[in-house]
Amino acid sequence: MSFAPTSSSGTDSSNKKQRIHGQNEIEGKEYFPSVPKITYKGPDSTDPLSFRYYNPEEEIMGKKMKDWLRFSVCYWHTFRGKGADPFGFPTMKRSWDDESDSMENAKRRANAAFELFTKLGVEYYTFHDRDVVPEGSTLAESNANLDEMADYLKGLQDKTGVKLLWATQNLFSHPRYMNGGFTNPDAHVMAYACAQVKKVLDVNHKLGGENVVFWGGREGYQSVLNTDIKREIDHMAQVFKMAIKYKEEQNMTAQFLIEPKPREPTKHQYDYDAQTTIAFLKAYGLDNDFKLNIEPNHTTLAGHDFEHDILFASKYGMLGSVDSNTGDPLLGWDTDQFPMDIKKAALVMGIIMDQDGLGSGGLNFDCKVRRESTDDVDLFHGHIGAMDTFARGLRIAAKIRQDGTLSDMVKERYSSFDSGFGKELEEGTVTLEECEEYIQEHGEPQQRSGKQELYEMILNRFL
Repeated sequence: MSFAPTSSSGTDSSNKKQRIHGQNEIEGKEYFPSVPKITYKGPDSTDPLSFRYYNPEEEIMGKKMKDWLRFSVCYWHTFRGKGADPFGFPTMKRSWDDESDSMENAKRRANAAFELFTKLGVEYYTFHDRDVVPEGSTLAESNANLDEMADYLKGLQDKTGVKLLWATQNLFSHPRYMNGGFTNPDAHVMAYACAQVKKVLDVNHKLGGENVVFWGGREGYQSVLNTDIKREIDHMAQVFKMAIKYKEEQNMTAQFLIEPKPREPTKHQYDYDAQTTIAFLKAYGLDNDFKLNIEPNHTTLAGHDFEHDILFASKYGMLGSVDSNTGDPLLGWDTDQFPMDIKKAALVMGIIMDQDGLGSGGLNFDCKVRRESTDDVDLFHGHIGAMDTFARGLRIAAKIRQDGTLSDMVKERYSSFDSGFGKELEEGTVTLEECEEYIQEHGEPQQRSGKQELYEMILNRFL
């Protein structure tokens, strides 16, 4: 099905040679003609196509806002999502997408994508291999398509300055992967998944991708009756070891990231949450080669609070990147909504500030507009709102740290471990017998309030 472009901009040679506000330089067609370059206009702005809090060049505690935040747009929801959900068919028709599996359509989609990236002022993007090109009837055909598109994307990156944050392999959509990729009970399928990983590593390297993500959408089980769990997890670890070996042999530098998720589409996914995934990496000796890409919507699906996995990964030096989205607590699936909760954004940005940024990672908007939000401009509204939310969260987190009240209260709460017997206890230099002697001498501990309500009240001063 085709859908005519809404733009009436000309296609003469002067338009082809000139980019205006992210205008497509190759076709001379602008797919978002009503959207200007998004700029910072300050907190009093009522223009929905402006930033109220995100001022990319402004410095906050020694870094530019854009360097703290490192925003990224995901390709799959933004340029492949059409509004379908478990109960309904697609609702969105995009002017740049004729619904075909042609390379021409894939390139036109890329043109629209880079126009959105540049108009938003976002410096990074992410994709699955099957997002950017159609899958062929053979691996060789799929790889040829990916090679052709990699050249095309490289040209767009060079023209716009937009960079690849990370690429990943789709090992969950094709029927061959119905029982998983790395954990499939069929060695033939596992080998196919490995071949797909190799190609993604090559393409990511060619495009200068700063990370590579491994998300195991079907790396889990539906029933324990037909599953050898230990063998499957061993196989998954073996794939990661092969990937590390290939990366080293090819002198690649991208950071490897695993993205935890507890369930969906499988009933139980092996990389359930941050703690489970860190334990897996340490058990198989992979923790020096991998970090985590945390998606808060996955965290809440695991029964944790929004910031939980980000905090745990950071505390153990394993936070590499964040897929910045949120879910709906009244819906039981991965709704991938744009994050608009300022309090949660402040908590997350505080964690990121405490580890001095995300390094090669970023805040990638793994988000989709709602099924009912069918206008092209809604894509901008979602991203602008989320970018402002995290920018405001950054400003709040900086004020909290400059004020110091909350951190001082936490330090005081644990002060009994800073000296004397408590310090020895924390350092592991006392025995159980010595603990018993200490209690016999000092008696019952004094009750100390946790003062949660006071902490919450103080946090609200900054919001």
